[in-house]
Amino acid sequence: MTPMTTVMHADGLPLPQRTWAIVTIALGIVLAVVDGAIANVALPTIARDLHASPAFSIWIVNGYQLAVTISLLPLASLGEIIGYRRVYLAGLVLFTAASAFCALADSLLLLTLARILQGFGAAGILSVNSALVRFTYPHALLGRGIGINAMVVAVSAAVGPTIAAGILAVGSWPWLFAINVPLGIVTFAFGYRFLPHTPRAPHMFDWQSAALSAVTFGFLIAAVDSLGHGEALVTCAIECVVAIVAGVWLVYRQTHMASPLLPLDLLRIPVFALSIATSISSFCGQMLAFVAIPFYLESHFGYSPVQMGLLITPWPIAVGLTAPLAGRLVERVPAGLLGGIGLVIFAAGLCALGLLPQQPSSWDVVWRMALAGCGFGLFQTPNNRTMIAAAPRERAGGASGMLGTARLLGQTTGAALVAMFLAIDPADGTRLSLLTGVGFALVGAFLSMLRLSPAGSRGAERVQIHEGQRLKGE
Repeated sequence: MTPMTTVMHADGLPLPQRTWAIVTIALGIVLAVVDGAIANVALPTIARDLHASPAFSIWIVNGYQLAVTISLLPLASLGEIIGYRRVYLAGLVLFTAASAFCALADSLLLLTLARILQGFGAAGILSVNSALVRFTYPHALLGRGIGINAMVVAVSAAVGPTIAAGILAVGSWPWLFAINVPLGIVTFAFGYRFLPHTPRAPHMFDWQSAALSAVTFGFLIAAVDSLGHGEALVTCAIECVVAIVAGVWLVYRQTHMASPLLPLDLLRIPVFALSIATSISSFCGQMLAFVAIPFYLESHFGYSPVQMGLLITPWPIAVGLTAPLAGRLVERVPAGLLGGIGLVIFAAGLCALGLLPQQPSSWDVVWRMALAGCGFGLFQTPNNRTMIAAAPRERAGGASGMLGTARLLGQTTGAALVAMFLAIDPADGTRLSLLTGVGFALVGAFLSMLRLSPAGSRGAERVQIHEGQRLKGE
């Protein structure tokens, strides 16, 4: 299969190439995001089959997430230099090969190493997917494109455990990874033919900054995770100190660069910085709910795993229905207002879940799940579009990498807080987690509304005017 002619078009790709490029980007996201959660369900089975301790088996999940987090920003920067298409396709190749190694692993050590490689491949996909969306859609349809992207990310994250349960019902745990191989090959074939070629930045890749970024985010997440799992305070303190020292060094180095790996230039745009802060806060609230809800439904109301799966399903369905609608609305309604309203609805859904009656009916749970999903879907698309559109086109990679990093930082913090609350109060830690999620959602709503102020929206109009002038010139 030869690649379709994909020279840079002035405003997105022509049809039908655009349609197939969208399908390719969506398939890659599904593979990378689902695999971030798919192994959770099988951890006890994997540990038993490989004769490993439950504590060490957690690295099957942690190794993947850590690899994704520390490499998102470096790979996004590399995409600006060599082309987003190349990073995406290389990530797909590594992810697919590592999936085959995962399926063939006969020890926990080999499986963990394969999962780390798989995480680096997933980072190649996730670091540049939003940048590719920007070059795939016409500027007028960018909101809809990011809406579809947000829907695919949210639904993939929510249905990962359900997919894992279905696979395990008919096969053994290696099939969780083996199924990625044919899907990865098909996605690569589509990507090689249909993904757009993008302009390349003239600067060289900064290996020192990439290493500092990896140390900063790696030790920061390790410190948060250690705190959540009750490890010694001295361990958390050492990890925090290493993260702070590396972070300060990284920031100092980036201030002297025109196209920094850590996008300080983009964070100087108020609307971009507020969107990043909103994203971190909201995803923290989301993960507080995602991790706590299964324990909450089981311990407080005695639901079985199958019942819980069915009761949680309205959440991803609501996100899937709301995100594309939000993608259309954001073309007419300010993103700060849509995001704020969405997060208030999300907070209301979490609050309603935390205040369930002692003997709830199925409908009592279902409408609360749907309300939370609707709110999150209404927020995510406008917020993501604002982040991507606020950055100049030549910095789309930095914006894409920062978007993924913000999501992972929020989710990691949320999961660690649930672990901490459960350690403090095993009986009611799940309800406390949900109510804390309400607080993070309301903070996110406040940050989103700040973008409506003259100071908060500063930078967005300038970038949009520049974008319109550039398109007219071309």
